[in-house]
Amino acid sequence: MARQTYWKGYLKLSLVTAAVSLTPATTDSNQLRFHVLNRKTKNRVESRYVDSVTHKPIADRDQARGYPRGEDDYVILEDKELEEVGLESTKTIDIDTFVPRGSIDWIWYDKPHFLTPEDKVGTEAFCVIRESMNANDVVGIARLVLYRRERAVLLEPHGKGIILWTLHFGDEVRPPAATLDSHSKVDDTVLSLMKKLVKDRTEEWQPAMVQDPIQKRLRAMIRAKQKSLVKATPPSSKRLPPKPTGNVVNIMDALKKSLAKETGRPKSH
Repeated sequence: MARQTYWKGYLKLSLVTAAVSLTPATTDSNQLRFHVLNRKTKNRVESRYVDSVTHKPIADRDQARGYPRGEDDYVILEDKELEEVGLESTKTIDIDTFVPRGSIDWIWYDKPHFLTPEDKVGTEAFCVIRESMNANDVVGIARLVLYRRERAVLLEPHGKGIILWTLHFGDEVRPPAATLDSHSKVDDTVLSLMKKLVKDRTEEWQPAMVQDPIQKRLRAMIRAKQKSLVKATPPSSKRLPPKPTGNVVNIMDALKKSLAKETGRPKSH
């Protein structure tokens, strides 16, 4: 199935411009989706905005956005006012600065998109921008209106193309939950055993490593229901909690047992 282009516009660096298209690099179209039904009639249930006091449905033209400033007291903001404070959607990715590649922590990365030239005329300009970033080992920073929001984006050379990442805003990234004791000393013997355990479990990356087992079980359950056309209670997948032994597991013993198991453990494929 051909990928649907999400956005078309221009990539610009100073006076160099290239027509480009943007396509999401990930998809959730394969995820199972369910409708909410009336159990008795099997009709779908609709979601509507209603007045919290009168419980009457509210037409689209009567809906407004409000910022709470007190109990039952709001500042009303019109759509036009909200649009005026945002970045003008000029359909141009104007790279205004560069930062060293790898200098931005992965926690800031949000969604990846494939950025590709849209025509033969813009291909040369696109390639010049990409190779210039490669030569300087940098990534570009720009701003763009996507998903109805103004977003900071990062442009990273990737093979013959460019990956455009939307970035989290500064107030969306939380500080670390806790600080480790940097002065804590690790036992050399324990570290040696742990390094061996990690090495024994190291394999080449395969997409199969991150498959969703829940989706697989749900699909199997749905297929079974479709065949039988009767409602059946699915077997419980809950595991019984291990019985407490009352003993504290020694990390050295645990590592030795883990390494012993690794000897006969087949590699995943």
